[in-house]
Amino acid sequence: MLQQIFSHTPLYVWAILGFLVYRGVLASRAREVTLRKLCIIPLVMLALSLSGVHGSFGLAGMAPLAWVAGALAGAALAWTLADPRKTVAIPERGSVQRSGSWVPLVLMMSIFCMKYAVAVTLSIAPAYAQANGFMVPVCLAYGCFSGIFLGGLLRTVAVYRQAQMTSGPQGAAV
Repeated sequence: MLQQIFSHTPLYVWAILGFLVYRGVLASRAREVTLRKLCIIPLVMLALSLSGVHGSFGLAGMAPLAWVAGALAGAALAWTLADPRKTVAIPERGSVQRSGSWVPLVLMMSIFCMKYAVAVTLSIAPAYAQANGFMVPVCLAYGCFSGIFLGGLLRTVAVYRQAQMTSGPQGAAV
């Protein structure tokens, strides 16, 4: 059965997995990165999450509400747990220095595996797409994962903006 599942998986899914692993390994190392590049993974995760909700459950009823609730909870969690001392803003270069962490890779693999498992489950049992007992927890989790990435990004931007304000006029351009 696993062989059939994997053989029916479109090639672009494996390309997305490769991209996510690559970005997760990059995040494990301390590095300087521009704010624009920092937006890539939160936006990719947001797109994967929303495409999972839309493709599996549609954007009516409980699905989007559960996603929004999860996203708000995830963003609040990330904002609270993110340590601003691990981010050093460099406004004159429009970048930040971040310490390395394996957490982004774990989160990316979690959302990827969950999206994959949901797709397989719904291909085997399509009626689950209408079952609130399946839909609500899945959409909450999708939203939470996206919220964690977005909340972490917002915390980093806040650190950057604070440094920009204290560095004076030379740090005003992004």
